Parts: sequence; structure tokens; C-alpha cells
Amino acid sequence: MSDLRGGAVAGGVDWDLAAGAFDEEADHGLRDPEVRAAWADRMAAWLPPNAADVLDLGCGTGSLSLLAAERGHRVTGVDRSPAMLDLARAKLAAYDAEFLLGDAQEPPVGTARFDVVLVRHVLWALPDPARALANWRALLREGGRMVLVEGVWGSVTPVGIPAERVVELVEGGGGSARVERLDGDDRLWGGAVDDVRYVVVATV
Repeated sequence: MSDLRGGAVAGGVDWDLAAGAFDEEADHGLRDPEVRAAWADRMAAWLPPNAADVLDLGCGTGSLSLLAAERGHRVTGVDRSPAMLDLARAKLAAYDAEFLLGDAQEPPVGTARFDVVLVRHVLWALPDPARALANWRALLREGGRMVLVEGVWGSVTPVGIPAERVVELVEGGGGSARVERLDGDDRLWGGAVDDVRYVVVATV
């Protein structure tokens, strides 16, 4: 969630300062082999089988970018935090990857350039999700897809975006979407979770 509007400080967090410890979370750094394998399996299902151009928005330290690059995909990552980007560049130094400083909602890339727009835990925090999705659709080539990993966290004052809302926004823009629940797979998170986590895979 490092790429929100307002620079590297967002949601009360200075993401440049947080970058050094960001990967300590099991699903951020993917350092545990079981967690990493679980995300690798999901990414293999979400991304095209052949080499493709993948745009990772709000890429953070590049953990999902790395999984995509390891499968032969060409990766461009965008984030608001220079410190996060430095870590991402180091992780993917041996791969065909580029990392850009910018806003996830309006990334500094050309239109119709990508086969996949990959976004994890960013859409819920943007001020205008419908506008963001419209912007992202314009970045895709014909037949491209968006992979949107999101959730609803907390029970007393929950934050996030329901899957039904994401599907509504995608289909309202002329795309099709399927939802895959992720909260039941403890391997993805390094343990059991009690909130709602899911991915929407949208074809545009």
C-alpha cells in the first residue's frame, strides 16, 4: 500500500521510512519459502502463460514484480516512495525490469503498452477508484487484463473495498471480472487471517 496520493507519506505512514522494515511482513517480503511458493502459484494462474508486459502499480519493494520477472515477464513498477523503488531495483537487478517514481492512479507510462496491470492493496485507498480503473484500462493492449488484489480489513471500523464494488466498477467500464477469495489460503499470509482478502481478475 505504499503508493497513494500525496507523495511517500500516505495514510499517516512515511513509506520511505517504512521501506527498511516493509519486507518483514510475511506477504510483503515473501521470505518464507511456503509463502513465496503460494504467491508464485497464484501469479502463475493470474498472469499470461507466455512472456508479457506487466505493470505493477504501487509495487513497493517489488516482491510481486520479482515473481512476474522470474516467469519471463517484462516488468515495469511504479511507486510513490523512492526508498521502496531502490529496494525493488536491487531485487530485480538481474531481470528485464524498470521502476518509475509516480502516482499509481495516473502512472507515468504510455497507453496501450501492457498486457497486465497488477495492483495489490492500492485501489481501496485511492480517492476515485472508478477513475483509476478507467486510467488503467487505457494502459492495456486489446485483450489485456487487470489483476486487482484487495480486501476489507477490520471489524469495528473496516477499511477496504468489497469485491462486489470492484466487479461493479470493472463491468461498468465494459470489462468482465471474476473473483477469487484469498483469505482461506493461510499460506499466502504466513498464518490464518480473519478479514476479507480476494483478487479480481478483469479482462478488458
